[in-house]
Amino acid sequence: MSTSTAAAAAPAPGRAPEPRLPRWQAVVLGVLALAAALAAGHLVAGLVGINASPYLAVGNGAIDLTPIQLKDFAVRTFGTYDKLVLLSGMAVVMVIVSAVAGFVSRRKPWPGLVMITAFGLVGLFAVYERPDLRTVALLAPLASLIAGVATFGLLHRLALRGAAETVAEGGSSRRTVLLAGAGVVVGAGLAGVGGQLLAGSRDAASSRAAVGKLVPARTAPMIPADADFAKLGTPAFLTRNSDFYRVDTALSLPQVRTEDWSLRLHGMVDREVTYSYGDIRNRPLVERTITMTCVSNEVGGTYVSTSNFIGVDLADLLEEAGVRPGAEQLYSTSVDGWTSGSPVAAAMDRNRGAMLAIGMNGEPLPIEHGFPARLVIPGLYGYVSATKWLTDLEVTTWAARQAYWLKRGWSKEAPIKTESRIDTPKGFETVPSGKVRVAGIAWAQHTGLDKVEVSIDNGPWREAMLTQQVNLDTWRMWWAEFDAAPGGHQVVCRATDKSGYTQTDMRAGTVPDGATGWHSIAFTAQ
Repeated sequence: MSTSTAAAAAPAPGRAPEPRLPRWQAVVLGVLALAAALAAGHLVAGLVGINASPYLAVGNGAIDLTPIQLKDFAVRTFGTYDKLVLLSGMAVVMVIVSAVAGFVSRRKPWPGLVMITAFGLVGLFAVYERPDLRTVALLAPLASLIAGVATFGLLHRLALRGAAETVAEGGSSRRTVLLAGAGVVVGAGLAGVGGQLLAGSRDAASSRAAVGKLVPARTAPMIPADADFAKLGTPAFLTRNSDFYRVDTALSLPQVRTEDWSLRLHGMVDREVTYSYGDIRNRPLVERTITMTCVSNEVGGTYVSTSNFIGVDLADLLEEAGVRPGAEQLYSTSVDGWTSGSPVAAAMDRNRGAMLAIGMNGEPLPIEHGFPARLVIPGLYGYVSATKWLTDLEVTTWAARQAYWLKRGWSKEAPIKTESRIDTPKGFETVPSGKVRVAGIAWAQHTGLDKVEVSIDNGPWREAMLTQQVNLDTWRMWWAEFDAAPGGHQVVCRATDKSGYTQTDMRAGTVPDGATGWHSIAFTAQ
């Protein structure tokens, strides 16, 4: 290097080099700004609606934009933890991006400010796009944006001042940065807790408790003692509320109090009607035993459960409104904006027994299962029959409205398919050789189950022993016994419904109208 070049590269005499933040400090600043932003947004969301929290709004938007194959994979792989996996993944991504925002701002704050602003705008857009939020909800992401930018700008200025100080000056600005950072951590924690408490102060738990026990005027027939083979390894006939499967798109459970709830019934009707919770609660209630199945249930899956649902006949409400000729679809909307389309014919079929349900197994609906009210239309997969947190029913045509899952490629017609499942032995279980009892469940809702057949090691089909039929809309349990020599074995089952249809062995995935195929398990006898 020439003397002249070296001289040009050296700093001018008497001029200090431009201060630069240490890498770790810059990264921490970015993460602290993220914490402040999320906490501020959550605090304001506690006042205007918890779904206005930018973190949740972006998560809900991600769910809506996820391709159905990926969403189906998430449900199949993670089950009820799919939302936790999504939120955890989002948190990791946000921390990484915020750390990068700090890292690229070691000399000047503007790169990080640009990235934080972009983050904030995404949150604003996500909240704006939520159909269940009012304009005032934009205050939450706006607060988040302001808090993130202000926190990053303040901490960066203090940190840069500290980096420019000499040791002789005592590092007072460095101490100021540490104190300011600690203040951000404490403030973010308090804001986050405050937002949660504010949201919790309007939760539905106390409202649900005030409803009390639901006593139907028409009770469901008593479940016979031999309705299940629980001692042989099948589920109990009635599923406890805490064990009932849950599949929905809600990242945070809608909190709807009975005093705030209403149901609007409108569209192709003679008269629009609005019902309060009291209007429904004070009617003569009916109880029905119904097995529900999710369309995301894989062959051998667990997304099938049975409950005594309590509510009113949906046909009564529709007849009171007066359904007009040409109506095809009952378009239902949840309080969180999720939509579903059900055939009007099924909703009005009194033999089917469609319900506006407000209770399960003698108590008000659990919050996670739709409190205060949900739809239950027997014989149809849940995505077209079981809208939770129901608030709006529009009688319309298929052409006029397209529901959430129909937009994503699922079928309009969704009758539950005849299926069967092996519950015991468990897959790859080791059991004593000799007599081996195989047990499971089968269902063919609204058609009724006729028989279940079982085969071991590709041997002849053997008809299983069935429990007593409770009604056409519920599952039945079965068992069969085989001689199993020491070694590996494979068992397969198939069901036949009362129409004479025997479930196909052709494997198909859940998209677009439910899985098909025979369930089989391998076990070892010794």
